[in-house]
Amino acid sequence: MCGIAGIFHHGTPKPVDPQRVERMCDALVHRGPDGSGVWTDHGIGLGHRRLSIIDLEGSPQPMHSVDGRAVIVFNGEIYNFQELRRELADLGATFRTEGDTEVILAAWQHWGPDCLQRLNGMFAFALYDIDKRQLFLARDRLGVKPLFMAHLSDGSLAFASELKGLLAHPLLRREVDPQAIEDYMTWGYVPDHRSFLKGVAKLPAGHFCLIEQGKGFTGTRQWWDVDFRNRRKGRTEDMSVELLHHLRNGVTSRMVSDVPLGAFLSGGVDSSSVVALMAESSGSPVQTCSIGFDVAALDETSYAEQVAKLFATDHNARQVNPDDFGAIDQLAAMFDEPFADASALPTWRVSQLARERVTVALSGDGADEAFAGYRRQVFHAREEQARAVLPQALRGPVFGALGKVWPKADWAPRPLRAKSTLLSLAASGDEGYAAALAVTTSLQRDALYTDSFARTLDGYRGEQPLVELMRNAPAQSGLDRAQYADLKFWLPGDILTKVDRTSMAVSLEAREPLLDHRLIEFAATLPHRQRIRGRQGKWLLKHTMERYLPDDILYRPKQGFVTPIGQWFRGPLANEARGLADGSVAVRAGWFDRKQVARIAEKHISGQSDFGRLLWQLVMLEKSLAGLKISA
Repeated sequence: MCGIAGIFHHGTPKPVDPQRVERMCDALVHRGPDGSGVWTDHGIGLGHRRLSIIDLEGSPQPMHSVDGRAVIVFNGEIYNFQELRRELADLGATFRTEGDTEVILAAWQHWGPDCLQRLNGMFAFALYDIDKRQLFLARDRLGVKPLFMAHLSDGSLAFASELKGLLAHPLLRREVDPQAIEDYMTWGYVPDHRSFLKGVAKLPAGHFCLIEQGKGFTGTRQWWDVDFRNRRKGRTEDMSVELLHHLRNGVTSRMVSDVPLGAFLSGGVDSSSVVALMAESSGSPVQTCSIGFDVAALDETSYAEQVAKLFATDHNARQVNPDDFGAIDQLAAMFDEPFADASALPTWRVSQLARERVTVALSGDGADEAFAGYRRQVFHAREEQARAVLPQALRGPVFGALGKVWPKADWAPRPLRAKSTLLSLAASGDEGYAAALAVTTSLQRDALYTDSFARTLDGYRGEQPLVELMRNAPAQSGLDRAQYADLKFWLPGDILTKVDRTSMAVSLEAREPLLDHRLIEFAATLPHRQRIRGRQGKWLLKHTMERYLPDDILYRPKQGFVTPIGQWFRGPLANEARGLADGSVAVRAGWFDRKQVARIAEKHISGQSDFGRLLWQLVMLEKSLAGLKISA
């Protein structure tokens, strides 16, 4: 795992200062503390920070091809590089190293952009073809590894693994995009279709761009997508056998490492499944680690310990306590952009714990998106059944009117929160799912924004890109479209961003075996009944893992990796919440209404309402603005 950065003059070639590239890489030292390198040529500069995982001494970067005609900087891992190496050797390629980086170079020289279809891994890389004067930027299928890009005033394209790499370039403007604030307040993160700063973009998951010097930037192209339009038929047990085959391949392929390797273990279905399959294929005890809370209702460590004992792992656990709120400045700095998924804190802590003993850790991320494991997906499937029976002409006015007058009851269990259900049923399935996924409603945001800031949005709403994504999804049903949106929108923007930044902050490589693209493509063909039965999501996965895991692990109610932020803002962070009304950049800049911010803080502190998540969003926004050195 590494950090990459570079500068490319795609118009008129200009000299690239190697020290400028080096400074961009130095901002990414946490991603690669084991080595660094910079290479420049006419109009191009590539930089690299290395975390050694494979071929520890033999694969320095930037790396040249054997014939010297191509150069690459690469962040990630190619899990099938050994098979590709043998295939390329049969085609005449020669190799000087034992790692995966040189395999990408040879694959490019034999297959061009089509080489991406042959790569099984997580990656973001920049490859420069010296003969063709072409820069090839590519990102893996599901967006495990990030890549930021910015067009600068001198005609160059700068790119880096994290925004902080671009921030080290003196020509990068630090102007906030108002629509990014709307996106952030809608979702709690800035999705991949936008960056927090104007002029900066993220290369989307499953996309590449090929830029030739002298011809300018021609945009990005999609090279992979997941298709939900086909349904496989057959016996459940046959599907279960095939699923287990994909699960094993996903896990074992990610256990190749020249450094110590372990796993995150929460005690839930997904991480427990990964650990079970690791133990099955490992000749020594699996290194596992878990994080708990001193709030009993949020703590899952007993389940993690149960799984650890079942598979005789070498287990290590640690507790997060309320004093961890003191680390929020460090947490915000990891993301550069505002990021308000509070589970980032325990994810960072479990990464720190893992890094004490291993350099690589496998996680269970991806199964909920692929197999319909989120409660919102199960609710959405049931709501879609109602929409199929009742026409929109009836649902819209009837449920809409009821929803508007129904009392709001955030304190109640989800089945009793009729207001949100009624409003969702009044809308289309795509709009209803966007509302279920959003962390704030449009009405909440409207109340928060000042009139002047609302005008800068020019009618834009954060839900719009997700609704459009669902409407254009390659899908048969509403459940398909919901899962497609989770895989393409929520997963790269929230889940994978969280894991990448928090693990890389401690120089730990996190690998996601349940995001093997062959497993994802298989899951997309499953009939509804193999995904959801009754209120049970991930049905086929759970059924398949019954041979490994007990029922109280597989079928207990899902519990998220959460942080007690609501309690913090009524206790040690109460003054932080109150200070937002007068001291925050967002208020002083005229984005948010001061009285409304003060009202939110006081109603939460007094216990009248639960605005813990919204207050966390506001605090993390403020921390990010401070880190970016943006003032009112």
